[in-house]
Order: sequence, then structure tokens, then C-alpha cells
Amino acid sequence: MYYFTAAFFNSKLRCVANLTILKQINRVDNLISLRSVSTQKRTCPLLSVQPVRGLLDEKFQIAVTNLPPNQKVTLHSLHQSDDKDFWEAFGHYVSDEHGSVTGFKDESLGGTYDGTEPMGLLWSMRPIPGSRHGLRIRKRDIFRPMEVRISVYNGHLSQGFSHQAPLATSVTERWYVAPGVKRVNIREKEIRGTLFLPPGSGPYPGVLDLWGGGGGLVEYRSALLASHGFASMALEYLAPEDLSLEDTDASYFEKAYQILNNHPMVKKDHLAVLGLSLGSAITLNMVSYSKVIKPQCCVCISGSHLMPVEKSLSELFELMKNHEDKLCVNEDNQVIYRNLILSLPCQSGKVDVGRIKCPLLLVNGDDDQNFPAVESAEDMAMMMDKAGNRHLLEILTYPDTGHLIEPPYSPHFRATKYKLQWTKERIVMLWGGQTKPHAYAQEDAWKKILAFLWQHLSAP
Repeated sequence: MYYFTAAFFNSKLRCVANLTILKQINRVDNLISLRSVSTQKRTCPLLSVQPVRGLLDEKFQIAVTNLPPNQKVTLHSLHQSDDKDFWEAFGHYVSDEHGSVTGFKDESLGGTYDGTEPMGLLWSMRPIPGSRHGLRIRKRDIFRPMEVRISVYNGHLSQGFSHQAPLATSVTERWYVAPGVKRVNIREKEIRGTLFLPPGSGPYPGVLDLWGGGGGLVEYRSALLASHGFASMALEYLAPEDLSLEDTDASYFEKAYQILNNHPMVKKDHLAVLGLSLGSAITLNMVSYSKVIKPQCCVCISGSHLMPVEKSLSELFELMKNHEDKLCVNEDNQVIYRNLILSLPCQSGKVDVGRIKCPLLLVNGDDDQNFPAVESAEDMAMMMDKAGNRHLLEILTYPDTGHLIEPPYSPHFRATKYKLQWTKERIVMLWGGQTKPHAYAQEDAWKKILAFLWQHLSAP
């Protein structure tokens, strides 16, 4: 006798649902073909998306022509993630007197975004109705593009897109890697990471890229940094392979820094450290205390100096486990993490940021429900002012912006599933933020991060 778990049936149901959607897409393609045959004697609407292929942080332009004047239409985007979930966004438009709609100058009157938002079809994406709960898009295979199917429909639709025949459809590819970027596996001295090198002979300024507490080897930001001229090394540090959390201490990050600094394609002593969330806390610890990690600048996104990494990550997680009673849960059963960090012993546990000797950029959202990033930035400014190094600090604080400040045009994730490192429990974490201002923050912050890195790493 065979026994099947609920997870097995849920997996089968997802497969059936995704197969149904793919069949519906094929059916729509057939309808488009039939439409083109039956309307050869009249002008058909035309949809243009330029560029067809581009980097993720590159804007595209959408234009629809050959519509009747003043016709209501819906622009719709559809993407299947690497996890096989479908995401969509849509905006409602009315064609002008020439029968045209242009996404970069016309206003959306409703949908998942409104106003003049050329990239709204990307940053306002959300899981299609009936999807799994708590989803997040994380690109796993950076050498495959993010394919987005963009269609124009007659009328103002808000649902049932897979059951309607679009007037026109186009597919655009969004890449995290520019042509010629190389990917190098790093497996040296117990270090686990991936180095991305820009095209050409080098050497290039380097960036050590630290993601947060979700774990795993997250490559897509480093790939995009390499596409902008930096040799960027994404570092896996939460129990990579046979390395335990007890062994992941300051020396692990120092070895990774040295590997990057000594690479023949990296300009020696022209390095930055970039961290998000827990990666930011580690960055602040390392640049404050390490005698090895001496970057020319560092960037901390949604971080805090209230999380000491004195010996190993296991000790930090044990400290947080002892204060887990400070975790809050809202009415939607989403965990608010920031109060736990605020409850950690402050005076003995603060990172002494007065010791920092390099330019530091803090990027924060004022609706961060995961880290007390804004409060931490204010306290760090006072500490550095007292220590005489306040001139090295630059703070960017964005309104109505949450914790996960990612590369531009990435969808906003207000709450997603998450695994607590010290218990391995699966929860739904509240990150915070509102979709439109969060999208604006991601676009502005990315430009300023790149400018900051070039400013401090481009010296001879």
C-alpha cells in the first residue's frame, strides 16, 4: 500500500494548474494566428516592446499602434519564475486620437499600478490568483533570462486573462548578465562563492556581495554588478556544504576578502563590501574590527549595528533565539522581526562604528518591519559624530519602503515565506513597504549605489 502526503498532492495540483495555464497560453497563440488570418484585409493592432533584450535594470518602452481612437485597452505582463509560479501585472489605458498607447508617456487609469509608469508591468507584478502563499521571485539560473510576455487586450480587464484572446503579444527578455560576463566558481580554503567578471582583460574593482539570513548562494545581484564593470563575488556563508555555523566566524569572511583581493582579474586594494540585512550587520562588524578587511568603501542595505558577530554566527543566532519572545505577529499571522533586534543587549552589543575608516553608504526604508534600520542609522550617525568620522557616512532613507531593497524593477514583496535559522521553522515574514514608493526606492537606490561604488573604487 502506498501513502501520499499532502505535500505530494499539493505538488501535483500545482503541476496540473501550471499545465492548464500553459495550455491556455497555447490556445491564445492559436487564437492570435486565427485572428491574423481572418483580419488580413484590415489593419491589426501592433505591439512593440523595445529593447526586446536588455539588462534587468534597463528601462523598456512599450507602444501599441493601429487601435481605434479612444479605445479602452489593458496592457498585461506574465512571467513564469524559476520556481514555476506565474506572476502578472496589468494597467488600464485609453488610446489617443491616433489610436496609439505609449507606456512611457500615457497614464494607467487602474490595475496593479496607476499613473505614468513605464516599468509598472514589472515592479507591480504579483502572483496570479490561486497561487501558493508567501511567494518571492529569486533568480536561480542567471544565464537564463527573465522572460516576460506582454499583451494588449480589448477593454479594461482585471482577471481572466488566460481565457481571452489578446489583440497582440510580444516577449521581452530581462537579463542579469551582459554579454561576455564570466562566472567563476570559488571553492578555496572552505570558501563557497561565485565570482562574476566583466568582459575584457581587467583588472576590475571588486565587490564582496553578502546577502541576508535566508541562506544559499544568491548570485543575481553580483551578476548585475559585473555587467556594470565590477568583479563581484557572491559569498555563501550560512553553513555552506560541510562548514558549520560554529566555524563561520570572522576568519571565514577575511579569507573570502583575501581571495577576491588576490584574484588576478581584480584590481588589488580596490574593493568594496556590499551587504543586505544580515549581510549588512556582518559588513559593519568586519569593517569595524577586522585587521584584514580594509575596503575602500562599503554599502549596507537595511542593516543594523545592534547585531554583534564577535565569534561565530552560531553564537549570534543563539543570542537571537534567547530573545525570540520579542517577535511580534500581526493579524495576518506575519512575523515582525524588528522588535527582537531592538531587544538585544545594546550597550555591550553595539558595533563600534566609530572605528570605521572608509566611506559608508546606508540604504534604508522607513517602513522596514524586519530590521530597525532607520533607528540604527540615526544612532550610528551620533556614534560616528562623537568619534570624528561622521564625514564618512551617507544615509539614504526612503518613505513607505520596506526591508527587501533589490535591484530596480524587481517586484515588491511585502511578506514572504522564510525559514528562521535557529529553529528552521517556516514562517511568513513581514518585510514592509508599499508597492509604488518601494519601486521608486529600488530604482533610485541602485543608481546611487553604482555611483557610490565608482566614486570610491575608480581611483588609480
